[in-house]
Amino acid sequence: MSSPNRRSGGASQPPLLVLTELFLPTKGGTAVWFDEVYRRIGGKEIHVVTADVPGAAEHDRTHPNSVHRIRLTRHWWLRPESLGMYAKLFARSLALHRRHHFAAIHAGRVLPEGLVGLAVARLAGIPLVIYAHGEEITGWRTPGKHRAKVFAFRHADRIIANSGFTRGALLELGVDTARIHMIHPGVDVERFRPALPNQDLRATLGMSATQHLVLSVGRLSRRKGFDNTIRALTLLRAAGMDVHYAVIGIGPDRQYLQDIARECAVADRFHLVGHVPADDLPRWYCAADVFAMPNRQIGGDNEGFGMVFVEAGACGRPVVAGRDGGTADAVVDGVTGFRVDGTSTEAIADALRRLLTEPELAQSMGKRGRARAESDFSWHSVATKTRALWDAPQAADLDRKSQASL
Repeated sequence: MSSPNRRSGGASQPPLLVLTELFLPTKGGTAVWFDEVYRRIGGKEIHVVTADVPGAAEHDRTHPNSVHRIRLTRHWWLRPESLGMYAKLFARSLALHRRHHFAAIHAGRVLPEGLVGLAVARLAGIPLVIYAHGEEITGWRTPGKHRAKVFAFRHADRIIANSGFTRGALLELGVDTARIHMIHPGVDVERFRPALPNQDLRATLGMSATQHLVLSVGRLSRRKGFDNTIRALTLLRAAGMDVHYAVIGIGPDRQYLQDIARECAVADRFHLVGHVPADDLPRWYCAADVFAMPNRQIGGDNEGFGMVFVEAGACGRPVVAGRDGGTADAVVDGVTGFRVDGTSTEAIADALRRLLTEPELAQSMGKRGRARAESDFSWHSVATKTRALWDAPQAADLDRKSQASL
């Protein structure tokens, strides 16, 4: 991480426990979110219990928070398979609380962290905050998981919803509206910025300066809409446009996407880039003319927000998003980009065509995306909102006492 540590308040704070399986150097937007926020709102008084992953020791060596790593693995012979994770999280959390006497617990997800956090919080008599991301609400449908997540959400003192879509899904579960606080994920506006050098990146794709580049970033999964973007590429080429399409990320759909590109006869213009170094990611956004992730709902699996849209906007790039899920909070339709029907190849192609052939429109949307990233989505702003929940433990404690005890 290239940005300096910045705390959003100067006063010393009581200890806080953060439970999250996802934390840098683990890949993904959620891991970035928690690392960026908690390093800004406090120092060693914030204790993060998280998974031990490759590269963790080097990452933690200079981290401002106290990071505790444990092996979090699932075993097929256990029922549930994550039972060992629950036990390890609970044991470490309780031991740390006995030593540090935390003022509150923040859980990165409802399961397993939220359920474990709830048990520790009630034993310790302290408030619990659970993050809600959206896809776990609409996508985790097995009876056991569903009952557990509903129970944890309904008994948390505060819930941080990442979007209006997620807030609505929580209300449908019967969560008290007064306990829900909407805090969007953010972006490092100093690292993600316009006009970064990028010609070397375009050259790795065999592109000239006059060719167009559409970029996607995300896990290679069906709901992201990368398959329909490939199909849209065929329509753009049929219209005589010289366009390449690059996707940064890994996931189960790699072969599926390659097969579609071959079937559509655009394999020479489709590039699966895989992982890229952290310092190169902002440059890739700047290398593109348009960012696209026309997400759609598949079997309840949905996009809860879409941090990548905010990152692209911070780099001054217009975006194309799907209408499903929580993208309305990340993309202002017609202002910072277009939100389209992610199931319609024609709608995706039309939005891309407009942004690639109307440079003034694309530039104005990119500028608005940058301005919105600076005003609404900087990590400093996100940290300030998150710290406000930590700074009001007495209010959260009153909420907790009003709930039925376990």
